[in-house]
Amino acid sequence: MTAEKPGKFPYTRGLYKNMYKDKLWTMRQYAGYTTAEESNNRFKFLLENGVNGLSVAFDLPTQIGYDSDHSMAEGEVGKVGVPISYLKNMEDLFQDIPLDEVSTSMTINATAPVLLGFYISLAKKKNINIKKLHGTLQNDILKEYIARGTYIYPPKPSLKLVTDVFEFCSKNLPNWNTISISGYHIREAGSTAVQELGFTFSNAIAYVQSAIEKGLDPNVFGQRISFFLNAHNGFLEEISKFRAARNIWSKIMSERFGVTSEKALMFRFHTQTGGSTLTASDIDNNTVRTTIQALSAVLGGTQSLHTNSKDEALSLPSTKTARLALRTQQIIAHESGVAKYADPFGGSYLIEDMTDKYIKETFKIIENIDDLGGAVSAIENKYMEDAISSSAYEYQKKVENSENIIIGVNKYEDKNKNDPDLQKIDPKKVKDQIESLKRFKENRDNLQVIQKLKKLEESAKNDINVMPDIISCIENDCTLGEISDSIRNVFGEY
Repeated sequence: MTAEKPGKFPYTRGLYKNMYKDKLWTMRQYAGYTTAEESNNRFKFLLENGVNGLSVAFDLPTQIGYDSDHSMAEGEVGKVGVPISYLKNMEDLFQDIPLDEVSTSMTINATAPVLLGFYISLAKKKNINIKKLHGTLQNDILKEYIARGTYIYPPKPSLKLVTDVFEFCSKNLPNWNTISISGYHIREAGSTAVQELGFTFSNAIAYVQSAIEKGLDPNVFGQRISFFLNAHNGFLEEISKFRAARNIWSKIMSERFGVTSEKALMFRFHTQTGGSTLTASDIDNNTVRTTIQALSAVLGGTQSLHTNSKDEALSLPSTKTARLALRTQQIIAHESGVAKYADPFGGSYLIEDMTDKYIKETFKIIENIDDLGGAVSAIENKYMEDAISSSAYEYQKKVENSENIIIGVNKYEDKNKNDPDLQKIDPKKVKDQIESLKRFKENRDNLQVIQKLKKLEESAKNDINVMPDIISCIENDCTLGEISDSIRNVFGEY
């Protein structure tokens, strides 16, 4: 493996010959606050401080298809991200931000087609050619059933929505990454590193197979597939994991799906430092953890990176901690010197051995899931969920008996605890969001709304791509919850 060059198949040593010497990774900080206006202010702050990619966190009701004024949304509006119920929320979120210049990533899954519809509708309203939009839609519904829980519809119709986005974007948004297949949340739920890879790639195989069955060419749509991995504890292990991932994906695409397009063979991935490794006690320690994890992602060849803020175990990050998290990336990029070299640990006996081990063990997991009938069947019989639960339990036992040392938790605990200054949720802002939405619903043409939603239902029933109807609904004043309900009427809930 050491004879392999960076930029050459199977890309173990990096996607490009010179890697960061030619172009640094995208520094993409994740944000979303109680109102679209607050979130917009944070985006502008991050852009002013050197971020070159935005990443949107949505609140829980938005993620599971409820408007802010729905009874199911009560108590959750604006808690873990920004609420987006209608087009004005999206306008406020991206006020004065040039959509054709900034790359936007949206962490959204069950309602991914709807949020993409909002983004497209906003671009059209601003007279921006949608072919110029570039960014990423997470759109990875399968891992929701395994590890995260923000699904709406059953797995099979959910896969249809995913591939509808593939098909629509291949014709209309050539620069948009149509999916970010996430091992991050699988790892956050308690999986091992090899399970993170094995389950993620099995999900990816299901998406590719589903798109091929729809008549799409993997040489084309494969160029817009991206991934999202966790930079966890275990510095050398994580570097090896990232190297192995490139090798595995290029072989899956070439050997399993006959892909020949060089770009479609490339494993392009975003990394986020491990949220579950952050501790609520002695939060300054989290800065050190995040720095080590971020460095492993860079040494492993990531294309894009988010560094967690030290207070994220307790709240949404404050302006001060968000700036420090960004500065962590910038110091690695500009002061450490590691960006001068492609795959600096390549050739290390230990790293090469670990990389080979991850490749072999991941393919074993993929084989087991194939034997169960593939990812959807494995999800339906809870194979992955049970495996993750078992790994999480074993890890927790090791923490509790101090076999795994967590500084500030089970060793060197700080006895002089000070309450940190945390970001707070303003209930008045939540109330304003709900009341403005109610006024909007009262003052629009509700007959037109009903007609557009009926048309969307017909498309869903007749297996027609729903993206054009979703966009038409948004442009005619339908809300996220109403669009989601129309699709619920056809597909049901899981």
